[in-house]
Amino acid sequence: MSLGPIMVDLAGTQLCPEDRDLLRQPAVGGVILFARNYHDPAQLTALTAAIHALREPRLLIGVDQEGGRVQRFRDGFTRLPPAGRFGTLYAQDPRRAVAACTAVAWLMAAELQVVGVDFSFAPVLDLDRGLCQVIGDRGFGSAAEPVATLASAWAAGVRLAGMASVGKHFPGHGGVTADSHTHLPCDERDLADLLAADLVPFRRLIEHGLEAVMPAHVVYSHLAPEPAGFSPFWLREVLRERLGFSGVIFSDDLNMAAAGAGGDYVERAQAAARAGCDMLLICNNRPAAGAIVDAFRGQTDPTAQLRLLRMHGRGRLLRERLHEEARWHEGLHQVALLEDLQTLDLDLTLGDPTRPENHS
Repeated sequence: MSLGPIMVDLAGTQLCPEDRDLLRQPAVGGVILFARNYHDPAQLTALTAAIHALREPRLLIGVDQEGGRVQRFRDGFTRLPPAGRFGTLYAQDPRRAVAACTAVAWLMAAELQVVGVDFSFAPVLDLDRGLCQVIGDRGFGSAAEPVATLASAWAAGVRLAGMASVGKHFPGHGGVTADSHTHLPCDERDLADLLAADLVPFRRLIEHGLEAVMPAHVVYSHLAPEPAGFSPFWLREVLRERLGFSGVIFSDDLNMAAAGAGGDYVERAQAAARAGCDMLLICNNRPAAGAIVDAFRGQTDPTAQLRLLRMHGRGRLLRERLHEEARWHEGLHQVALLEDLQTLDLDLTLGDPTRPENHS
């Protein structure tokens, strides 16, 4: 059985019969985990093993483990700094910031690999222009070159641990104020402006072998009428052809408000696939997930299959041996040093416990 194009979520900390039935559907190719799916490392290891045992090739397992306010697994894992803190350090000491970024990225990836998670949806490549609160210190900074340098260091550290990276949110979410979880943002800049700034980190990481990209649910109104994740212009013409990207394109969550521009749930999934997305995320809406899976029954793309298979984790560390690794101790050391840096004090929207968990 091949990997299907749909990535779904789970309700709890273990698989129920309904989950098993859904995950065995050929159209499903992966699972995204949230904080509600986590109790402790032992439970998580058992859950990922159960998911991987269902299929061959095994289903992909991803999570948002960026650091800062977007870190799904906390107790039992190292509390990671937000990306913006690396940017603060970079302004003082670029060489030290690059080394810290690489070390912390390795730590993040190693801790996920030993519990059976294939990858994190990171790094955030958006420029923090001080406009978009949902980005804020999730981004490495406001200037394109330092962001590209730090993101490249992050991807290098992740790769050292045997994990792939997912750069988001193409072509850049930092130029709008609206939160795409609740509204459809519109960016009125032209392509020249985006190429000169927001697209610089994406271009740099693609040149260094970036494995995956997630587009933004943002309309760039001077360039295409639909959000980037539904746009053949952005995904095929700019990302694939102009930038030469050959990795996986993940849609952002099709349950987000901004994704409604693509139609009903099945229509938006079909639109994202036509535009060029290899894997479609549908979170926090099991009826919609079921409808999309049914609609994609029997659909296969051999090229996308090859791309997706490269997203499997390749780490060889055992959890009980992780603490013996020199890189693990270096990562902890860098986290402790970064805790002393002052960072942005933003109102947390994505991590607000009064709101449902969202993916972005």
